[in-house]
Amino acid sequence: MRDIVFTRRSGWIPNVIREDGELRLMLGAGADANHEPRTFTFSIEEAHLAVIRADLARHLLLWSAVLPLCDAAGTRGLLDENAAVALLDPILLSEPADVDSFFQRIPWDRGRLIAHGADIDLLERGQVCAAMRAATETSNGKRAQKYHADRRRAERGVVLGPLDAAILTYTGQYLHGATIPRRMPDAVAPALLPEVMRVIATAEQACAGTRIARDPRRGKRATDKRDWDRMAATVDAAVRGAHPELVDDAVRTVSFLMCSEAADRSRSTPMEDDEGAAGDRAARKRALSFTDDKGVEKKWLPDSPRSATAEFWEFVGDRSAGDNEVFTIEDEALGEGIQLHFYADSIARVTTVREGGGGSEPEYRVEYSLVDGIGGYRDLVSTFVRSGCAALEQHGSWMSDAAELERARRRRHTQ
Repeated sequence: MRDIVFTRRSGWIPNVIREDGELRLMLGAGADANHEPRTFTFSIEEAHLAVIRADLARHLLLWSAVLPLCDAAGTRGLLDENAAVALLDPILLSEPADVDSFFQRIPWDRGRLIAHGADIDLLERGQVCAAMRAATETSNGKRAQKYHADRRRAERGVVLGPLDAAILTYTGQYLHGATIPRRMPDAVAPALLPEVMRVIATAEQACAGTRIARDPRRGKRATDKRDWDRMAATVDAAVRGAHPELVDDAVRTVSFLMCSEAADRSRSTPMEDDEGAAGDRAARKRALSFTDDKGVEKKWLPDSPRSATAEFWEFVGDRSAGDNEVFTIEDEALGEGIQLHFYADSIARVTTVREGGGGSEPEYRVEYSLVDGIGGYRDLVSTFVRSGCAALEQHGSWMSDAAELERARRRRHTQ
């Protein structure tokens, strides 16, 4: 039978229970293999309970020292109860100087104490008891996250100035650099907000008029990595030139913000507008057939409400995958087509030299060319849709030998 003997208002701080007549400290920590919280208990004495009741600071210090033992237990291991019990007297019953000395020799969860109001400077100096004088039962997780973020930056040799910190706060990336940035002006101190907005304005002016196009080869919502890298480099150069005092972290978060917003605008743009292909529909008078490497086919007709290029790239976005990287556009009536090899950054144009008949097979001419990124593919597709294979002559160096294409690919990769 289990009875709760003592608990604090915050449900996460360890409770004291009586189980089968024995006092035990009970805490939740970590998770099991099913991601459910784990619960651990170990024996304590009445003298320990008296300190836990009366002294929040000692209670929290004990908690921070037990948590590493819980982590060591993993998802299914047992708590080392002997090690846990060995923490009780040195932490709960010793003089403050001895507690400080003890914490120099054991692992403990610094973030837990910081979340509960510990003085960070005193903690850093090893004065754990003095650091806990302002401890609170309520927890502020973001305070601990900020501390850990600053520690990670310090390990990289990064020291943030007030404006750097304000910019990272504005984009929501102060705590987690991998977070998608967004604009949070209300999170910035009013005195620093005008300076932050001047930096943002510099970035906006630098990338005005540029865009990040979509890359259907990698899915319907994927965007062109080259466009992203170009915009990031442009913004970085402008911000560093206008605000040389900023650290790299601050500059990167601004360029990340600009690129993320540009990519989102692209994703929300209909494929017709994204491809700039409104004129293709008027130019194209014959039907086209789209196929992928899995044999799936889609027809486009001249009376379709959308352009052929828009329909094709949507087909690619829907179907493209790691095992489906070859797509074909065919004009059956004219006897020509193009085949896009996304895995090889190449394209083949196929024209009918002689129709089959009388038992003979048709004769085709196949020519290959390397392609420079998704932008190159867009140009080739749009040109073929409007004007056919002949118009592709000016859009590449065409080779009739597949082995020659492979040699060209290898040369490009080694450059």
